[in-house]
Amino acid sequence: MRISHCLPKTSFSSPIMSSGSASLMWFRKGLRIHDNPALEYASKGAKFVYPVFVIDPHYMEPDPTAFSPGSSRAGLNRIRFLLESLVDLDLSLKKLGSRLLVFKGEPSEILIRCLQEWDVNKLCFEYDTDPYYQALDMKVKDYASTAGIEVFSPVSHTLFNPADIIQKNGGKPPLTYQSFLKLAGQPSWASSPLPVSLSSLPPVGDVGNFEISEVPTVEELGYKGYGQEELSPFRGGEAEALKKLRESINDKEWVANFEKPKGDPSAYLTPATTVLSPYLKFGCLSSRYFYQCLTDVYNNVKKHTSPPVSLVGQLLWRDFFYTVAFGTPNFDRMKGNRICKQIPWSNDDELLAAWREARTGYPWIDAIMVQLRKWGWMHHLARHCVACFLTRGDMFVHWEKGRDVFERLLIDSDWAINNGNWLWLSCSSFFYQYNRIYSPVSFGKKYDPNGNYIRHFLPVLKDMPKEYIYEPWTAPLTIQTRAKCIIGRDYPAPVVSHDSASKECKRKLGEAYALNQKLNGQVSEDDLKNLRRKFEGEENQESGRRQKQKKLTGWLKDH
Repeated sequence: MRISHCLPKTSFSSPIMSSGSASLMWFRKGLRIHDNPALEYASKGAKFVYPVFVIDPHYMEPDPTAFSPGSSRAGLNRIRFLLESLVDLDLSLKKLGSRLLVFKGEPSEILIRCLQEWDVNKLCFEYDTDPYYQALDMKVKDYASTAGIEVFSPVSHTLFNPADIIQKNGGKPPLTYQSFLKLAGQPSWASSPLPVSLSSLPPVGDVGNFEISEVPTVEELGYKGYGQEELSPFRGGEAEALKKLRESINDKEWVANFEKPKGDPSAYLTPATTVLSPYLKFGCLSSRYFYQCLTDVYNNVKKHTSPPVSLVGQLLWRDFFYTVAFGTPNFDRMKGNRICKQIPWSNDDELLAAWREARTGYPWIDAIMVQLRKWGWMHHLARHCVACFLTRGDMFVHWEKGRDVFERLLIDSDWAINNGNWLWLSCSSFFYQYNRIYSPVSFGKKYDPNGNYIRHFLPVLKDMPKEYIYEPWTAPLTIQTRAKCIIGRDYPAPVVSHDSASKECKRKLGEAYALNQKLNGQVSEDDLKNLRRKFEGEENQESGRRQKQKKLTGWLKDH
């Protein structure tokens, strides 16, 4: 991979700007005032600053064909969270004597028009590793350099510059967390305090003939008739992010003792984590500022947890996935991805739909999927359970299909992290112990034996006795009747039998792993087709055997 394309430099000169100079500050992520080096540089020595955000139809325009309210790429919860973040940013800019200039259209075209129309000699924006933004940024930077406009694009969305880590590793991304930590070391900026506020900003210059709008509402974007039940309880914006951060770091003991594998995935009234991930995703909260706040807490306590399980460890996991994603071509797919096991996943759209629409018949799995759809967020262990169930645990459906559902519905959906976690949880990369499976029954029961989480998100089961709440199909009909929930009518019967399905998944993965090893990872489309055909043949034989057994049992009963 050529790492040089659209790369930020690690240090920048600060030329003296003429008194009549103007800057364009292009917001995408990084929707904040605190620790925003692009905004700080845009305002330095400038007479005018144009803060711009472009409503990108690619992400924001309603798509009536999608399986949930939202655009073709994002669910309504995430769109709403972004708009709330923009309203908050606009308020902050107004307090500093500026405002957010909102446009709608293809971002690179709008930006180039702005640079053509306005007398701008600096273009500033936070560097972004996502492939979509890489392509956009190349277009805009090419135009700016041709027009003699200075471009400043610092790395401030992550703790480290992914390109630096890859360079240190001989041009390839490190593929284990520990090797990443060794290469990364301490962030270069960590020893001195980050700028967390600005006293003022230069005013907005003359916008000429441009039609500037305020931040639109969801209704103005074309989303109408969606009730309160679709609303996520999490509000967007820097002010909310800093409030949540303060609440978290004020509990020094909780911060010091935080351990990632622990925590209750069924805790929904008070989530067992910081719920700062959506704010980090949109850059309402600087990961660097979060890192410094955590380091301050660690310096003032006697002992604390360490990476990979600590809170700082979670920020480092985020950087790890960003680095691997940036340095791996086709990171978001199985085909052509050199770090991904080639596996002949099933294309069973009926099973996928049952999983996506919370009708698998396993209340723990379905409750999590309802929380995802309604809130746009769920605890990381809950994510692990449903991802394992869809892929290697029970359904053997392709991880890319589950990834697409998460990418759409999560308010914290992040290209690098979402793809990285699906690769991990499907045992396609990073983690290969495919015999370790989350039980769709016993795992949730361990945290919430009474099933309160299930009762909340699946009210159809609210009166089911706790003995049956995780396996309602085992309840006698009299109990189901009393609970006003007949299985197969009011709530679905299980779409797969966990015991036999999980055994089948393990066997298939074992064969796929052996094929990958035999061919040294060079598995062709034909190899996958042949293995898939073998699996389907075995399934048909097993199905035929079961039908015969059923008929024989029926005959014996009659005679």
